[in-house]
Amino acid sequence: MERPGSDAPGPFYVQMKLLTLAVYLPLLLNAQSSVQTVQRMCTGCHTIDVVTGSRQSRQGWQNVVQDMVARGAVGSASDIETVVDYLARNYGEAGTNAPVAVAPATSDAPAAAKHLDLKLSIPRAEQWPAYGHDPGGQRYSPLKQITPENVGQLQRAWTFHMGKVGSEATPLVIDSVMYLTAPDAIFALEPETGRVIWKYASAGVARRGLAYSEGRIFCGVETGKMVALDAKTGKPISDFGDNGLIDLRRGVADGLPDAKFFLASPPAIYKNVVITGGNNGELAPSQGAYGDVRGWDAHTGKLLWTFHTVPRPGEPGNETWAEGSWKQRSGTNVWGIMTVDAARGLVYLPIGCPTSDMYGADRHGNGLYGNSLVALDASTGKVKWFRQLVHHDLWDYDPAAPPALIDVVRDGKTIPAVAQITKMSLLFVFDRTTGEPIFGLEERPVPASKVPGEETSPTQPFPVKPPPLARMNFQESDLYDLTPEHAQFCRDLLVKNHMFTQGPYTPMPLEGNALTFPSTLGGGNWGGLSYDPALGYVFTNVMNVGQWGHMEQKQGTYVRMAGSSGAYGRFWNPQNHIPCTKPPFGEMVAVNINTGDVAWRVPLGHIPELEAKGVKNTGTQSIGGSITTAAGLLFIAATNDSHIRAFDSRTGKELWTAALDTSAYATPVTYRGRDGRQYLAVVAGGAGFFGTTPGDSVIAFALP
Repeated sequence: MERPGSDAPGPFYVQMKLLTLAVYLPLLLNAQSSVQTVQRMCTGCHTIDVVTGSRQSRQGWQNVVQDMVARGAVGSASDIETVVDYLARNYGEAGTNAPVAVAPATSDAPAAAKHLDLKLSIPRAEQWPAYGHDPGGQRYSPLKQITPENVGQLQRAWTFHMGKVGSEATPLVIDSVMYLTAPDAIFALEPETGRVIWKYASAGVARRGLAYSEGRIFCGVETGKMVALDAKTGKPISDFGDNGLIDLRRGVADGLPDAKFFLASPPAIYKNVVITGGNNGELAPSQGAYGDVRGWDAHTGKLLWTFHTVPRPGEPGNETWAEGSWKQRSGTNVWGIMTVDAARGLVYLPIGCPTSDMYGADRHGNGLYGNSLVALDASTGKVKWFRQLVHHDLWDYDPAAPPALIDVVRDGKTIPAVAQITKMSLLFVFDRTTGEPIFGLEERPVPASKVPGEETSPTQPFPVKPPPLARMNFQESDLYDLTPEHAQFCRDLLVKNHMFTQGPYTPMPLEGNALTFPSTLGGGNWGGLSYDPALGYVFTNVMNVGQWGHMEQKQGTYVRMAGSSGAYGRFWNPQNHIPCTKPPFGEMVAVNINTGDVAWRVPLGHIPELEAKGVKNTGTQSIGGSITTAAGLLFIAATNDSHIRAFDSRTGKELWTAALDTSAYATPVTYRGRDGRQYLAVVAGGAGFFGTTPGDSVIAFALP
């Protein structure tokens, strides 16, 4: 059930006056237990000294009381229910007394609310106003309170439980309110305490987060729609779309009732344009909903423009689809995160692979704009430039990471650039105005497929610099050999399944099993890059995990299989997810973006099972991103060992680590609270690809 926001007046002082007024008359009439509960909860920080009249809906009173609790009022869930029930019964509007659920929340520092400067206006740059902190996705904060010298003193400040597991959200912090998504709700929290301000309940909420513009929240909901909410109240904007909702399936899945299309990641914002991608699937069947990117009026919800990620006849790029194979071609979507160059009016799209992402005999050609980085005019949706990063993808190597807008200094000249990390672990760096590669680009020969009807591309693009940031090759001497049991498992996996490799982009065979690196998990993944403009470094987490499989003919087509693992055979032990190559299994890598050279690389994460046997510094798998600060720190959770870490941005030295409730497959944020403290917060949703425990926590850290 949707939970609208408050009907009460905006300022907290006015709300509290209304609350004290509403309880005054019943106190005079000697109402017993309910009044005593009201008086106990409502007089901790003010007196009942004003007499007037006020009527609120039950939800209005619920929000007033919840706001009061967020600011330090003490009471149990039963007390809150009693107070809301009393006020709604005596001072409610007719027909508005339906109960409203209170979201669960816990805090390790409930008294912090009493020290907040509620009038303090904090600069946006010292909060976290967009998914990537800025529209260009640099993930760089100017805050310096937490330093390399004191980061070891960080301790948990508060924990909030969303009530539903599996979120991968990056919270936003704007005007001293934190906004984030759970799979079944959108929350507004007090960022210093984790207390609920409002909650909007819905099915199918975007798991990676939301966007903000001019007092409005935009987010995917109901598995195929986008909602616009008032950021202050959590109410849908009635004059946006259809009572606050837009049906995103309309125009891309017409006549296809079973085709899926939903918004799993935040939209991008440019001025008054809300730009949406979507997830329409990349597996079989090949035909389905289109993956079009669209721009919507942020005030009305009106469709402003549509970019066809699969070009229609007469549009540039349609010629890259043979024999009409563009028709109702699914995939070719932006399920990840877009970024915006606000000064130039450009939006950058990391577009995924066409369907089916492992078999392309029904889509001969390079298939634009599949597996491409595309720059559009954000006002019109017109193509400015594009670069295809994988031709005719057969490996599920879709780029999903946010393209990071950075500056490259070469020969004394500053070049505005865009950097794209990929699952292949290749880091592409382009002039963001022209699309020209800054460090060169080569088309290198790759193996050809022998599957009937398949026509692989003879070459694939490789940047001249930087080098691949994760393993792309394998030989038998790379097989894991550090502990006997796991070494034997890995040798059996390799030999019994007749695995072989021909290097990067080895296609799946009909006989034996191809072993390719990286796997569909990366390399890099949707976590993407962070950037320190003072150092000129970009940072990314990578995995050195392979995948294996072959093609089988089924129901008139070919599908990829990997024994009992189905389509996705990872080169690891599926019981413990320990890879079958020598470590490091996962790394944190820094690249000097001015030279294209690797500045440092260190193992990221640990595996307790191996450490117990004396094998340390292995690194581990990770999904999620990092952030940097002006103090010279890099923060990242992401690993499947349920920890969050801080590194020295300059050297890669690990400076701090803390245990989380479960693994946080998300990107942390940092911000300044109204109590003057710098906070570090992350969503720990667990589950995912690595078999970790599901969770529903939002966890914040601060200095004592």
